[in-house]
Amino acid sequence: MAHEPLVVVETADFSVTYVLGLDDDPDTVEDVDAVIRARDGKRWSASFLTPRKIAELMDRWSTTGECADGLYLQIPDLVIVREGGLDAMTRALVDLFGEYGMDTNVLPRVDHDEDD
Repeated sequence: MAHEPLVVVETADFSVTYVLGLDDDPDTVEDVDAVIRARDGKRWSASFLTPRKIAELMDRWSTTGECADGLYLQIPDLVIVREGGLDAMTRALVDLFGEYGMDTNVLPRVDHDEDD
C-alpha cells in the first residue's frame, strides 16, 4: 500500500503527526509512533500499541533474547489501544487531553526547539 509516511490529523486542541511504516494501513495500524502538538507549540510523544501487537512483540523477543527473553516491555510514552487504526488512536488522545488538559505531563514532553 503506497501512502505518505507522515499522516497529520487535526483536532480542536492539537495536531498529531503519525509516523507510519511502509506497509502500515492508517485504518488498521497497531504499532505507530506520534508527535502531538498543541496550538501553543507544546509537544508530546506517544507510542501506540494494541494488546495483540504487544503479545506479538513479546513472543518474538522470547526467541531473540531481547528484553530478558520477552519478560517485559518498557516504553515511556506507551498508549495501549484496544483496536488499531489512527482514528482510535486520535480518539484516545482527545480523551487523554480532555481529561488531563493541555498542560499535562501524562505523556513525555518533547523539548521545544529554538527554531520552532
